[in-house]
Amino acid sequence: MMENTTLSDINTQEDIRRLIDAFYTLVRQDALLGPVFAVRIPDGHWPTHLDTMTRFWTAALLAQPAGYRGNPGAKHLYLPIEKEHFQRWLQLFGHTVDEMFVGDNANEIKLRALKMGELFQAKMAMARQGGLSIL
Repeated sequence: MMENTTLSDINTQEDIRRLIDAFYTLVRQDALLGPVFAVRIPDGHWPTHLDTMTRFWTAALLAQPAGYRGNPGAKHLYLPIEKEHFQRWLQLFGHTVDEMFVGDNANEIKLRALKMGELFQAKMAMARQGGLSIL
């Protein structure tokens, strides 16, 4: 595959929005992840979810106040998801980033997603063993 030299880094909230829209389009079509999201996010609620995810990643990656307020760990704590769900989510996320962007922020967002997934999995395991009630 030839390297696409027209790709730029993730620099703005609009860049993040494009990434989020493309990524969740894949998630919703995915055989493993799609059904999990379909149960939790009805069709009419997707615009709100996409806005929330855009604000979250803008604050997390670009350190810009984006109006994100929430506790993402708590929202995932008791979902019916396992290691393979996290692996697929990370695979799709990394693929989407790589298809659209190149640079330090593109690498950083993939690293942060990996670390977040590891943290969520650890906290979910603790909660399932009865050792964690809130994040």
